Formats: sequence, C-alpha cells, structure tokens
Amino acid sequence: FHSLSYAQLLPSLCSRGLMGNLLKVLACAELEHGPIVFLDFEHAQPTEAETAVWNQVSAVLEEAHGILAELQSYNGAGQEIREAIQNPGDLALQEKAWNAVCPLVAKLKRFYEFSLRLENALRSLLEALTSPPYAPMQHLEREQALAKQFAEILHFTLSFDELKMTNPAIQNDFSYYRRTISRNRLNNQQLEAENEVNNEMANRMSLFYAEATPMLKTLSNATTKFVSENKTLPIEDTTDCLSTMACVCRVMLETPEYRCRFTNTDTMLFCMRVMVGVIILYDHVHPVGAFAKTSKIDMKGCIKVLKEQPSNSVEGLLNALRYTTRHLNDDSTSKQIRALLQ
Repeated sequence: FHSLSYAQLLPSLCSRGLMGNLLKVLACAELEHGPIVFLDFEHAQPTEAETAVWNQVSAVLEEAHGILAELQSYNGAGQEIREAIQNPGDLALQEKAWNAVCPLVAKLKRFYEFSLRLENALRSLLEALTSPPYAPMQHLEREQALAKQFAEILHFTLSFDELKMTNPAIQNDFSYYRRTISRNRLNNQQLEAENEVNNEMANRMSLFYAEATPMLKTLSNATTKFVSENKTLPIEDTTDCLSTMACVCRVMLETPEYRCRFTNTDTMLFCMRVMVGVIILYDHVHPVGAFAKTSKIDMKGCIKVLKEQPSNSVEGLLNALRYTTRHLNDDSTSKQIRALLQ
C-alpha cells in the first residue's frame, strides 16, 4: 500500500512502461490526497482467496459478450407486425408476424434471465469487496481480480442499456407478443410459445423492458438490497468501494500521462462506462447521493472528463447521469453541477 504522492509515482511508472494498453490505474484513498494503490485491471489474476468468487462471476461474464452481440444484431419484426396489423383478416400475415416475433421473445427472455444471474454475480462481488476486517481501499488492493470483474459487469451493463435505449423494436415486439397472447386467451386458444414465456414471466419481462436502463436498474436494486440486508455492515463500506472506483477511472481519464499510454480507444470508453456505472450505483445507495457537497465523488471532475470526449461516444453516458440517478434534482445539488449536465 504505497504512501508516495501521485506526482512522485507517475514519472517512474510511465518510464517503466507499467501502464499497458488497458487499465493500470490509480485509486485515490481520499480523492485528491492520501495514500494510493494501483489497480491492475489488465493482468489481475485471482489469488487463492478470490478464486471461488472469481470462478462464479467468470462463468456469468463469459456469456456477456454473446448477449451484447445478440442485442446489437436485434432487428425486430417491425415489418411483419405492421403488415399483420394493417391486414387483420389475412391469417397468413398474422401467422408470419407471430412466427417472426416468437424467436425474438425467446431472445428477450434469455436477456432477462441473464440479468438475474448478473445480479447474483454482483452480490457475490459486493460481499467479497466489503467484508470485514478490511477497509474498501485494502480490499481493492488485495482483490484486484474481483475489482476488475466488478468493472467488467458495469461496462457490460451500460453497453447493454445503451443498445436497448436506441432500439424501440424490443418493446414493440414484446407488446405485440403480449397482445396476441391476450387475444388468443379470450378465444380460448393456447399458443405453443406460452409454454416458453408464461404470463408470470411475461409480466416480469414487461417490467424489466419498461425501464429506460433495465440492467442498471437491476444492479442498483441489487446494491440497495445488499446494503439493507447487511445491517451489521456500515453503508460506507459499500459506498466507499464505489467512490474509490469512480476516482480510479476519473484520474486515468483526466491525466494525459495515463491517457497517452492507451492505444485502444475502447479502453477510454470502458473506463467512462465504469465511472458512470459506479456513480449511479453510489447515488442510489448513499443516503444523500453522489451530487451533494459531502459526496466522496468529485462529480464536477467526472462530468468534465466526459464532456471532453466526442459527444457521440458520451451522450448515452451523460443521459444515464441525467435520467437514471436519484439525487440530481435534489436541493443539495449545486447549480454548477446541474448546469454541467444540461
């Protein structure tokens, strides 16, 4: 646990080429000052103590890439649905639309079920990264592989939600599916697809996809639940873990000496998504949130870092801060911060 200043350490790190092209990052224990610890988000390997949780989370994360690829290629059945609605008497077109929608709904069910597994993975990581007797900073130093997985979950979550928000076909397809099932139920017809997505499952999926950012909502609910169920664990242990991660990302993004080491533009986006993800979780879990003067997150610094990037790559992230945080519109939020997010 180095107690050298940031300025002392930076030149030697850069000259020794320790920065890699992914995340070798500084975490500040007390935002600007105090001791610092390096999180190696590129090469971190689980220690023996981390292995059980790491394996469990790893099994979930292995699916994440495939889920994003499927969501990215999700085109919907808009054409078939339109034709069926415009020609209600044409049974062939009704069947064509139904056959187009059913495999898509099976896909949506898979995404929803994945969110439940992601929730369990996050819970396991929170337990590991906040358990006594260690302080959050010590956890991040000792359990770097788990900190990396935490970052990967947030990266996936914001990536998924950005894709979902820009794809209206998802809700249109699902609405059509539900309307068709309701109509057939009135006519006492049982459709085969109902066996896959029954009424109870359809209700839960409906609530999930009605959210602007469903994965983020799942994670923030899981984090809030984790805090409320662990009465003996000080809430600061969870929020300090989140604020430290936000600081890690901000320092990396705003420091030219770090940024210049990244050859891959995806690294910047990874870091921005993780930063925004932990800010939102912090804002949902902390009693006064991320925007108050007493917050341990430098919100002005974080927003400025985002605004320095090309707008097409950060607009979705700025919208996530605008619309999915809990305390932005509180009286305790400074006018400056609100103005930055307008």
